[in-house]
Amino acid sequence: MGRLFGTDGIRGIVNKELDCELALRVGIALGSSVKGDVLIGMDTRASSEMLAAAVASGLAAAGRRVELLGVCTTPAVAYLVKKRGASAGVMISASHNPYEYNGIKVFGADGYKLPDSEEDKIEEAVFSGRKALASCDGVGRIDRALGAREEYLDFLAGLFGISLNGMKIAVDCANGSTSWIAEELFSRIGARCYMINKSPDGKNINQNCGSTSLAKLKSAVLAHGCEVGIAFDGDGDRCLAIDECGCEVDGDYIMAILSLYLKSEGKLAHNTLIGTVMTNLGLSKFCEENGISFKASAVGDRYVSDMMREGGYCFGGEQSGHIIFGDIATTGDGLLTAIALLSHIKKSKKSLAELARVMKKYPQLTVNISADKEKKRSLDTDTVRAIIKEGEKKLGKSGRLLVRPSGTEALIRIMAEAESEELAREVAMFVAEKINGIPV
Repeated sequence: MGRLFGTDGIRGIVNKELDCELALRVGIALGSSVKGDVLIGMDTRASSEMLAAAVASGLAAAGRRVELLGVCTTPAVAYLVKKRGASAGVMISASHNPYEYNGIKVFGADGYKLPDSEEDKIEEAVFSGRKALASCDGVGRIDRALGAREEYLDFLAGLFGISLNGMKIAVDCANGSTSWIAEELFSRIGARCYMINKSPDGKNINQNCGSTSLAKLKSAVLAHGCEVGIAFDGDGDRCLAIDECGCEVDGDYIMAILSLYLKSEGKLAHNTLIGTVMTNLGLSKFCEENGISFKASAVGDRYVSDMMREGGYCFGGEQSGHIIFGDIATTGDGLLTAIALLSHIKKSKKSLAELARVMKKYPQLTVNISADKEKKRSLDTDTVRAIIKEGEKKLGKSGRLLVRPSGTEALIRIMAEAESEELAREVAMFVAEKINGIPV
């Protein structure tokens, strides 16, 4: 039996790998494992209402009261679960994936994503076919969670106590979950906003926009003379930025900028930053030069979060823009990250381009190759290990090679870092071609 949960919940193509029947069974299984109310949020995909209804029906059938949040961000679900005292939260979203995908993310009462052991219990119940249904008298109700999204907006607006008056920003909502909140939030704290991709139609989420496609945001920043551009992904847990010159500022740069600020304020717990094995070599070099300890988790913001909690650290994230402020939130929050970055720019009286100069990024190239489960299993063979060793030899001591299966898509990701972009490209393509040619 394959694992139902990946690195970020359950995910698949709608009505092929993820349908209403599976969503219903997940709802029943989750409802049987918790005792109190459950919140459900969703992104803007055409299939999200359908899947939210199926999960809600399963939860109610198991005796749970369900509160529907409607369209909201993933971190909003995590925040509201804890604030409202719910026993669990569910987000219907496939994050940065195209609209034909969708997913189910589950949060515990503490606002954190479920540990593997709890996901395993839900999986076992789903695949066993057991249905722990409530009696007719014990069936749960499904209600709208009135005022919940406004609570989250108030929480974000009151975080850093600084006005952004006079700051001109461009914001790309990826036609996703931040479309309903971003302009109101940034305007409330004083910024002048130029909004793009905030008109979801069910199919345009992440479509050539947002954190996975920054060209339109770069154009908006330059066309309107903005100080900063902010890009979110479909469910709002990622944030990337564009500086005033139109240059990309990814999650590694954002972590460098904000970790240095937190250290200067005495707020960087244990003087440590948590990244992942995909973090650019430039960030670990930055940490060395600035007296900050760097630790790497497995890829996935949940693993960053786990390492932070286990070690008592407060700040970490991923190059992709999942940034976690452990003293404030339980998961990556794109809106929170954006406010923190904009507030620091305002307070420092420096441009984003100036602030980003604290780190020098090593040329890094990631190549994706299509891979089913059998192909992914081939990574654990002597043949692939030999290919990787050959690639590492080409890079020498000043580079890095990482080959891993994607936890959210049917892909193998090959990342190469080197002192030159040409060498990184050469090695990544070499390894990709070799692995792609292995019969399975």
